[in-house]
Amino acid sequence: MRTRANWLGRIIATTVVLGTIAAGAAQAQNTYTHINTFGSYYRPFAADSLWNLKPVDPVLGTNGVKKPLINLDWIPSIGDGAYSVKVFMAKAGDPAMTVIGTLGLAGVGDPDTGNYRTIKIPRWPADVAPATGEDGHAEIIDTVTGVIHSFYQLRKVGGKWRATMYSWTRVDGRGFGNPSHWSQGARSAGVAPTAGLIRLHEINDNRSHYRHALAMSLPSHTLANGITHPSYVYPATTADTSAWLNTGVIPLGARLMLPESFDTSKLSTSALRKIANTLKLYGAYVVDRNYDTAFRLYVENGASFSIMPNGTWNTRVVSDLDKIRAGLREVVSVGSYADDNNAAKAASTVKVAGEARSLLSMRGDWLVPGTSTPANAAYDTWLESVSFPTTTKKISTVNYSNGISKVTGSMPAAKTPMRFTARTAGGALIRLQLWDGSSLAYDSGYLADGSFASFTWPAATVSVRLLAQSGVGTASRARGVLVTE
Repeated sequence: MRTRANWLGRIIATTVVLGTIAAGAAQAQNTYTHINTFGSYYRPFAADSLWNLKPVDPVLGTNGVKKPLINLDWIPSIGDGAYSVKVFMAKAGDPAMTVIGTLGLAGVGDPDTGNYRTIKIPRWPADVAPATGEDGHAEIIDTVTGVIHSFYQLRKVGGKWRATMYSWTRVDGRGFGNPSHWSQGARSAGVAPTAGLIRLHEINDNRSHYRHALAMSLPSHTLANGITHPSYVYPATTADTSAWLNTGVIPLGARLMLPESFDTSKLSTSALRKIANTLKLYGAYVVDRNYDTAFRLYVENGASFSIMPNGTWNTRVVSDLDKIRAGLREVVSVGSYADDNNAAKAASTVKVAGEARSLLSMRGDWLVPGTSTPANAAYDTWLESVSFPTTTKKISTVNYSNGISKVTGSMPAAKTPMRFTARTAGGALIRLQLWDGSSLAYDSGYLADGSFASFTWPAATVSVRLLAQSGVGTASRARGVLVTE
């Protein structure tokens, strides 16, 4: 249940059309619609995503899932409904749609930009229908671009689509945030509700388990508060701003599993056995908070799924659900993983790698140098770049950046070797400066595409300043990638 108060900064006055990515497909559409292909509508995220890997010989700790605190007769929940979500497929030919802010807001909250925006989605399926609960989740997978559009509190009011929050991630990506793009979906852990969702096409696929980790929410008396215990851990990248109200010890991002000794054969229904087998093989990632339900697992809306046989209350199922609750434990270490073909992967190889480790986003206000006047440049969230229009004269701009990572544990220590790399197009240039008060601690100089500068992270507390210059005669864009070497 999302209760964020401080993700959003300044308000922008103009409509922002999210991106140049709308103009062209990242991959052929059929790649994103293959039923058995990873990174597709039917099997979200890469084959080596933590959602799709099985821990090998995981070590389970002592932290478990508590019973309800107030409503003692409430049972664990596995199902669709008001607080779940449906995943809609956008195809070539679907019309664009403009989404405006919830009544009373200046726009749709976009944590990646830190602003309220009016957002134009390039392809909008005709059957979009958000969940009816307070969270109003809806997910749209664009099978042209491979982008998952994730909405929170989406509603159609007076013939217009309105939402409180929008985030995005790639269907062929990791399924979790990273230091620079920390909010990639409407769950409290920064993930899309598509992640870990039991999909309609999986329920009756004649398999003994689901082929991915499940998404789980826990109540506040089980979740950690960020004071006595971390409110989130890797691979989660954020937590609720009201996490301080929690009184438990399990953080968002924790993987919970059933031990190898848990006998699933004694569970009373095939639906429960399939869930429990999955919790033994893949486990479940804690991604959200619920109200006083021991745990909740999410099934895609439209399934009319009931964990009770024929929808009728069954005391054996109730007992089995509590056995599962009592057996769940937080995973404290994993030495290796196995992929879908049971090939081994060392834990170190599935960490965030390459440029996905970048600590730096291009978000924020791009200004004319020496002024508070907006430059003719803007952050494009889908390209994670500052974009310039076609111009006959070079545009110079500066960003007194709020884009440096705030993800816990991501910032480098003093004297850490760093590399700043330019990723630009159309002749644009990018430059990084680190300032210690009024003193310049580091300056990369302007870098063209593919160029990089190496340096050591200063000992002083520094602020980040980004400078960019456009190309001439064509549209251009610039992004800087900042990683440890």
